[in-house]
Parts: sequence; C-alpha cells; structure tokens
Amino acid sequence: MASNDPLHGKTLEVILNHLVDRFGWAELGNLIRINCFNKDPGIKSSLTFLRKTAWARKKVEELYISIL
Repeated sequence: MASNDPLHGKTLEVILNHLVDRFGWAELGNLIRINCFNKDPGIKSSLTFLRKTAWARKKVEELYISIL
C-alpha cells in the first residue's frame, strides 16, 4: 500500500536540493529566514543545521509540501 505522506521516502537532502533548484538560496532565505540559507549557504552546512534543529526542518518540510 502506498503512503499518502508526501515526505515518505524523501531524504532531507533530496527535499533541500529540490527547494534550492526551484527557488535558489536567496529566495529560499527570504521564504525561510534562517542563517544557513542567507549567510554562506551550502547543502552540507544546511543539512547539518536542519538535522539538529527541529523547527527549521519542519519549515523546510512544510514549504516542500506546499509546492507539490
């Protein structure tokens, strides 16, 4: 049975790459105001922050779901 969860099977890295490809770092930083998107952004450093910070990860996941 397929999951109805749009995040099912998606890693945080896949989600983040999708958002960066769609919006770019500058727009992503405007949509979700966290330093790792605005100050010297990178996938690796952003993933490290998002994995440790539940509220920020939730915002990223909510944005991803909203554009699907």
